[in-house]
Amino acid sequence: MRQARLTQLELGIMEALWRNGASSIREIQESFHEESRPAYTTVQTIVYRLEAKRALRRVKKISNAHIFEAVITRDAAHRTLIDHLLALFGGRTQPIMAHLIESGKLTLEDLDEARKLVKKLSKSRN
Repeated sequence: MRQARLTQLELGIMEALWRNGASSIREIQESFHEESRPAYTTVQTIVYRLEAKRALRRVKKISNAHIFEAVITRDAAHRTLIDHLLALFGGRTQPIMAHLIESGKLTLEDLDEARKLVKKLSKSRN
């Protein structure tokens, strides 16, 4: 099954679940910074959409509150976003890498980690 791409608000809700574990809608809503906190009903709607996308699931009910937990991992969600971004560039990584370098967002430490990963992957494929 293809993993659904998540919106920024959906990722914010998932981040609350990844960070805090199983949570109610109220707990998820309160995990947002006060100045950018979405309304309870907005969080509720998005949680139900994420449930339909099978990104999270209900694990129990306490009184009237349903408790939800993440089904997909943070890494899986990030991989899906990165794959979508690459698709926008026709699968080419060079424009993205050039931007990261020019903007100073790609550090020498990042490059060292990338070299180590490439070396590790090439050894495992041989």
